[in-house]
Amino acid sequence: MSHNPSGAATARTIESVDDLRSDLAGRFKVTASSGDAIAPAVVDADLVAVERDGFIIVEDLITAAICEEIKEAVQPLLSKSGRNSFEGQRTQRLYNVLTKTRVCDVLVEHPRVLALLDRLLMPNYLLSQLQVININPGEQAQLLHYDDGMYPIPRPRPPLSAATIWAIDAFTEGNGATVVLPGSHQWNSQRRATDQDHRVSVTMPPGSCVFFVGTLWHGGGANLSGQSRLAVTAQYCEPWLRTQEAFTLSTPRDTVNAVSEDLRRMLGYSIHPPFVGMVDGMHPKRLLDIAPRS
Repeated sequence: MSHNPSGAATARTIESVDDLRSDLAGRFKVTASSGDAIAPAVVDADLVAVERDGFIIVEDLITAAICEEIKEAVQPLLSKSGRNSFEGQRTQRLYNVLTKTRVCDVLVEHPRVLALLDRLLMPNYLLSQLQVININPGEQAQLLHYDDGMYPIPRPRPPLSAATIWAIDAFTEGNGATVVLPGSHQWNSQRRATDQDHRVSVTMPPGSCVFFVGTLWHGGGANLSGQSRLAVTAQYCEPWLRTQEAFTLSTPRDTVNAVSEDLRRMLGYSIHPPFVGMVDGMHPKRLLDIAPRS
């Protein structure tokens, strides 16, 4: 709005949809991503690997102490096994994690991860899903799949999402380490994974992370060991897509007020210009007890 000399408000003239792009975001300025803390050369190298192979393994991003803290917090929350062979009939999954424990925040918003997402996805990308996954002994290999296959847009194409899987326990070939198919992110829509395709077991020590794009074929491995394999996975998507978990419904406002700005933005308290994500015609942050940035 502008004002004429008589004091009456004058509506802004819009000549194209692009003129709307700053309206709702104008009061709440875009905040810097914590991914900015990562040296550009490091991000460049990570991105080269992801674009070539569809994934990258980064070891020792969190400490053994953080892994133990996560174990202690989530293990009492794990109960039922999966409802089908895809979820895993001997695999325990914890959904709606943010409402049950905050120990996984450090994984979701890790600067090394956000630095890659800042390059791969549009600004204000969203957290699509956050899960704890515990693969118990005797579990079979999961059906190979790619995560953004739920979006009906033909391939080959750029990824619409990306994911991380964090090793809280060591990932080994025998205990259910994630299996990836290098280069499969470039396949077309008709191509399917077969036994002849080259596969890699993502073996990594606790505290490590595999990052992959949503077009990469992958799946949980079979657990042939006598020990369970605990992991946390966070998935992210473009800001104009519907997320797998409806975080704006499931996450209490007190939790949203308490999380970091990175997480709050990824939960959907942001705008994809010009107005995707609005509430009652306004920026969703107006619902929160957070002062706008000047």
